[in-house]
Amino acid sequence: MSNNQTNGNKKPSLQAYHVRETGNGRSFWTRIGAAWSNKDGGFTLQLDCIPLDGRIVCQIPKEKDEAAADASSEQ
Repeated sequence: MSNNQTNGNKKPSLQAYHVRETGNGRSFWTRIGAAWSNKDGGFTLQLDCIPLDGRIVCQIPKEKDEAAADASSEQ
């Protein structure tokens, strides 16, 4: 399949997270992989693990400064 673009210096289009809900209304997010867009409009998903529970959420990667600000505001 020549449309896949997962190698090289191309940054992923999406980050994949495993989201697990707890009984007290909290959720835990763990980064488990990434997705790259293909020329045909699809995505190639590369996962480091496959969760047995919870859900997988794919989001656009945040810039480092923006992610650090979000992390400090959640504490």
